[in-house]
Amino acid sequence: MPAKEHRAPWGRSLILISVLSSLLCLGISTGFALSRHSGLRWPLLLPLVVLAVCALFTVRGYVVTADALLVRRLLWTTRLPWAGAAALQSVHAEPDVMRGSMRLWGNGGLYAFTGLFRSKKLGRYRAFVMDPHRTVVLRLAGRTIVVSPASPQDFVRDVRQVSGLADSG
Repeated sequence: MPAKEHRAPWGRSLILISVLSSLLCLGISTGFALSRHSGLRWPLLLPLVVLAVCALFTVRGYVVTADALLVRRLLWTTRLPWAGAAALQSVHAEPDVMRGSMRLWGNGGLYAFTGLFRSKKLGRYRAFVMDPHRTVVLRLAGRTIVVSPASPQDFVRDVRQVSGLADSG
């Protein structure tokens, strides 16, 4: 099977968090730019740098290949192998699986939900999520990955097909 691409659409919560946070950052920068005490330039630039850096981590989509999941970002692709030592053990759609999770490191909603998270249900996991209501859990040897493709069932089917996993789970 050739590589199969899956879109990563934005969910409502991501849109809301991103719009409100962006407006806040732009308001802070504008406030510093208009203030009479604008001798310091870093307070003006810092919110804009935060927006730019977070935007880089936006997930544009996922590509399922025979030996890895490719997470397409704005300027690069993150390769998550599932062959060899990182053997894929299971994949299943599980909507809202991130609910109740604690972010350990990463971005909690400014243009993406990415980074390391922990929950009672999943333990420690790495997220590459744009819509927390369309989540898919991939369990590999030694780690767990959560993604949010446009069609979780199609994504699961494609991963199972290329990896040879049974249709259970």
